[in-house]
Amino acid sequence: MKETFNVAIIYGSAREGRLCDMVARWVLTTLGSDRDLSLDTIDPAVLNLPATHTRAEHPGIDELHTALSEADAFIVVTPEYNHSFTGELKLLIDAAKQPWRRKPVAFVSYGGMSGGLRAVEQLRLVFAELHAVTMRDVVSFANVWDRFDEDGNPIDQESTNQALHHMVGDLKWWAGALRDARYPNSSQQLRTAVAS
Repeated sequence: MKETFNVAIIYGSAREGRLCDMVARWVLTTLGSDRDLSLDTIDPAVLNLPATHTRAEHPGIDELHTALSEADAFIVVTPEYNHSFTGELKLLIDAAKQPWRRKPVAFVSYGGMSGGLRAVEQLRLVFAELHAVTMRDVVSFANVWDRFDEDGNPIDQESTNQALHHMVGDLKWWAGALRDARYPNSSQQLRTAVAS
C-alpha cells in the first residue's frame, strides 16, 4: 500500500467569465494520472462564503474547513488583479487558520506580462503568517490568453506539463515530510504496514 497525498486545487478567482476554470482544468487533467495524488477542488464561486467575517455558523465556511483539514497540500491557481491577488481568495484564506498550518502550498499563476507572479509573491507573505510552506518553483502563464489553444490546452504543452510535474514533485516531498511531522505515530504505523 503506497501512501497518497490529498491535494486541494484552490481556485483564486470567482469572477464571471474567469480564465481560472481553464487553467485549473489543465492542472486537474495533467495531475489526474498521478497515483500519488488524490485531488479535490476548492472554489470560492461555489462555496458562497459570507462577504464579512462572522463567528456564526455558515455552511460555506464549514465546507471550507473540512476541505482544508483533509488536504495534505494545496495548489493555488491564481490570477493577478491590479498587481495582487483577488479579494475572493483573500476571503477564502482568512476564513480559516488552523487547517493551513504546517502544510505546503504551490502556485500556478496567470495574467498579463508578469504572469501573475506579483500575486504569488504577496501570497507567500500571507501563507508564511499562517505557518504554511510555499514552494519556490511556480508555473506561470504570462499573457495567458495567448498561451492556451481553443481546447483549453497549453500551446507548449510538453514544457508546461514538465514544469507542473517538477513543482508537484517538490510539493509531494514537503507534503510527506510535514505530514510525518504532524502525525509522527500514524506515519510510522503506515510505514510498518507497508513493509509487512
